[in-house]
Amino acid sequence: MLGELRHVTLVDLPEGCDIAWTMFIVEAAPRLESLSIRVWDHCCKMERDETTRQENGYCDKSNVEWQPSVANLEHRNLAKLTIVGFQPDEHFVGFIRRVMESAVNLEEISLYDRVVGRCCSYLDPKTKSKVVPSRYPRTMKEQVLLRKEMTKGMDLSHVIHFRS
Repeated sequence: MLGELRHVTLVDLPEGCDIAWTMFIVEAAPRLESLSIRVWDHCCKMERDETTRQENGYCDKSNVEWQPSVANLEHRNLAKLTIVGFQPDEHFVGFIRRVMESAVNLEEISLYDRVVGRCCSYLDPKTKSKVVPSRYPRTMKEQVLLRKEMTKGMDLSHVIHFRS
């Protein structure tokens, strides 16, 4: 059913969760050319009242367990990966390595920090204190070290771009 997809955008994936499950799209969509992911817990739009959450069937954040169905996947069309909300943790680094190993014609990986909406800037100070500060690599030194970690054993450091 996903065989004809060429461009996929996933929005508002929860922060702190493993995004490896999104690789199923890469597996299932052989014509996929670009994959864009926005990871974001939009604090000002989240329902925080526990009673209301239970009444409306909200679940707690949890990871989706996923195992690749194809060993040594070679995806020939995926050329561009964009992640908004990138943080230098094992979930993102591992995911990016998997994409680089699978997408044999990858041309560009664009990594952006979190987006902070104007509405989020008016949050209650109690809520703001629960928001984990961004660890997005800001200095050239941080970016070079992270690029080396992500491309270890691969000649693909030129495809990774830290965007502002």
